Order: sequence, then C-alpha cells, then structure tokens
Amino acid sequence: MALPKPLLSAARPEEILRPSRPWFVVLTLVLALFANLLPLSGTALALRPDFLALVLLYWCIQEPRFVGVGTAWCVGLLMDVGDATLFGQHALAYAVLAYAAEYFRRRVLRFPLWQQAAQVAVLLALCAGLVVLVRVVGGAPLPRWTYAVPPLSGALLWPLVTGILQWPQRPARSSVEL
Repeated sequence: MALPKPLLSAARPEEILRPSRPWFVVLTLVLALFANLLPLSGTALALRPDFLALVLLYWCIQEPRFVGVGTAWCVGLLMDVGDATLFGQHALAYAVLAYAAEYFRRRVLRFPLWQQAAQVAVLLALCAGLVVLVRVVGGAPLPRWTYAVPPLSGALLWPLVTGILQWPQRPARSSVEL
C-alpha cells in the first residue's frame, strides 16, 4: 500500500495531469502581476522574487502552446506600465526568458524539482540581468549587490510554485489509491 502524496507536491513522472485551463493560466499570471506590484519596503522588498517571471517561466515550460514569447512580451508591457519603469524593459526580459524556457524546456523537465530550481535560478538571473542592463544603458546607476537575491529566492520558491500550479491539474484521487 503506497503512502498518500502530500497535497502540494509536484506530479510524479508517471502521473498524468489534466490539461491546464486557459482561464487558470491567465488568472495565475494576473495574480503574479499583482504580487509584483504590492508596495513593500526593506527586507521584504529585497527578498521578493519576480513572481511574474517565475509564473511565466513555469507556464512556458509546462504549457508552451498557451504561453510563449508573445504572451511574455504582453505581460512584460503590463509590468512596465504597472511599475512605471522604462517602457519595454520587462517586455524584453520576459520575452528572452520565454525563449530560453522554450529552448531549455526538455532539459528542465528531465530533472527533479531541486535540480530544476538551480536551472530556474540561472534563467531568473538572466531575466533580472537584462532588466539591469536596460536600466544602466538608460542612465540609471548600477544597483547594489542585493539585486542578485530575488532570482535566488525565486528558485527556492520553484518547488512550491510548481506544486500550487499543478494542483488543479491533478486528477481526483480514488479510494483505491488511498
């Protein structure tokens, strides 16, 4: 008799997930945008990952037919408007992130979650680095070293985000399984 899996754990490779619903994908992207726009200060601001990039990366890897470079560009423009930053910087960074996610998709899915998190950290750092590059080219000063913390905190949240976003896709458990 197998032990029941925790509620928010990632799907096993042999587990077949239901297709994700487009409304759920849009809802998670909107919630991630709002999470990015929450007014924070101090340590919370320094530790807050780019939730929109994290959720966008998840959907680009899991559902490349629904979410791709075009979607990333559009939500990046929304992030630029909401953040009142240079128009197009997040759009460029998210579009490159989506392209990299599509390129490395099979590689990321092959590994367990903790190894995926290391690859996600690199992809999120690439995204954050592009935002910094555009800001610096636009005349802004270089950010402090704490700018490298959000990609790492995003990578630490990757297993939790994966479990939460896969939860509605899981088939209902039967009493035979339990």
